[in-house]
Amino acid sequence: MSAVIPAESVKPETEDAFLKQLFTRFIRHKLAVAGLVITVLLILVALLAPWIAPNDPKEVTGVFSAPPSAEHWLGTDQVGRDVLSRLIYATQISLIVGFVTVALYVTVGTLIGIVSAYFGGWLDMLIMRITDMFMAFPFLMVILVVISILGSNMTTIILVLALFSWPSVARLVRGSVLSIKQLDYINAGVALGLSTPRILFRHIFPNAVGPIIVNATFGIASAIMSEAGLSFLGMGVQPPTASWGNMLTDAQSLTVLTDQPWLWVPPGAMILLTVLAINFVGDGLRDALDTRQ
Repeated sequence: MSAVIPAESVKPETEDAFLKQLFTRFIRHKLAVAGLVITVLLILVALLAPWIAPNDPKEVTGVFSAPPSAEHWLGTDQVGRDVLSRLIYATQISLIVGFVTVALYVTVGTLIGIVSAYFGGWLDMLIMRITDMFMAFPFLMVILVVISILGSNMTTIILVLALFSWPSVARLVRGSVLSIKQLDYINAGVALGLSTPRILFRHIFPNAVGPIIVNATFGIASAIMSEAGLSFLGMGVQPPTASWGNMLTDAQSLTVLTDQPWLWVPPGAMILLTVLAINFVGDGLRDALDTRQ
């Protein structure tokens, strides 16, 4: 097992060398680089949506279920709204849900995992039993019940997904901290009388951050898929707000599936492209951060 170097003992030039090595490993993963480029482009589309969308996504044009044309590049839906504009604005919803959900549950899970592993004893046992309880719930069923009670909107989806996603991060961080806290430099810090927050967040956390980053990357893709699935079932973001999931709702009709592919192929392709791109980035980060490389 390779030794973990304390973060504060690493010289700036050593840090620079490590970052260069990390970057070199990452760019060797061609799919990860392609995924990163696509992810950045999607973020730009989401940020620039008000300027690049040809129409208001909620505006009814008066042309219903029109096929792609020079005026409407991806046609219009059954209500007469421009599909391309809705597709662009739906990118905002998916990325906000993905990034905000992950930011929330990774923060909570990391704090819980660090505290549980470092202090141990009865506190560790209590936290892990609570974690087991959350992990025992049937994920999708509980989420559907909670959303049906609280109402289906983007804020509720983010909070509910975060509420039931932190246990995996807590367990991951706990495992890393349990091994790190046994190392000599941590024992030396305790002997020198360093404060507990300093030991936790300046010495232990930086050396456990690699697996957290990789887990967060895959979590973004998972959150986007969950939001799309909930919206498809009618339990997510509600029309007229555009979401890739609720755009696919029309595909439940056999007529739409066979005769109006412009209504379901674009949002389906965007979900597939986004999830694959983010997963490829996660694969690249995992390989780059693997100390066995």
